[in-house]
Amino acid sequence: MGRLDGKVALISGAARGQGEAEARRFVAEGARVVLGDVLETECRTVGESLGDAARAIRLDVTREEDWSRAVVPAMREAGGGSIVNISSNAGMEGVQGVIGYVASKWAIRGMTKTAALELGRFGIRVNVVCPGGVATPMIGASDFDSIDQDAVWSSQPISRVGQPEEIASLVLFLASDESSYSTGAEFVADGGGLAGSTARGVDTN
Repeated sequence: MGRLDGKVALISGAARGQGEAEARRFVAEGARVVLGDVLETECRTVGESLGDAARAIRLDVTREEDWSRAVVPAMREAGGGSIVNISSNAGMEGVQGVIGYVASKWAIRGMTKTAALELGRFGIRVNVVCPGGVATPMIGASDFDSIDQDAVWSSQPISRVGQPEEIASLVLFLASDESSYSTGAEFVADGGGLAGSTARGVDTN
């Protein structure tokens, strides 16, 4: 018996990276999944690989008309559900040089809390996941060429980059009934990055 048997999930950004990992995990746990992404060809490839339990569509989040399948009305009619937003550990602290990115990630946290307050009476829970560095195409982009990524991970308590499947496991928990008393909350998965740096720590061994 799967942890999401009988549930339907809509996953944006599902063509690759964390979204793809979540789609695969959700299907494995019994859900039917709608995958959306602006990368239409890649999204359909992932959807086809998941068989009859998945359907892929083009979704451009910058186009309001693409959201005419917005989930809240359907969730209210169904009697409730779970929304899991994805922010970042950059939504928990400042990061120099990327003010637009940081602002958007802080905004997701505020939106999550407001939505949790507004939708709780309909049985809809809303939580947010704040990942640290995750091995996706994003951190391989040229924008990160000037960053010594090995040094970034080595200063964390868990001294490596995260994997998409690890974030998918947390999202699965929040999407399932196992997290039935959690809403309006932030869940961090960042290898301990927000706990502080070990670079200047004292070796107690």
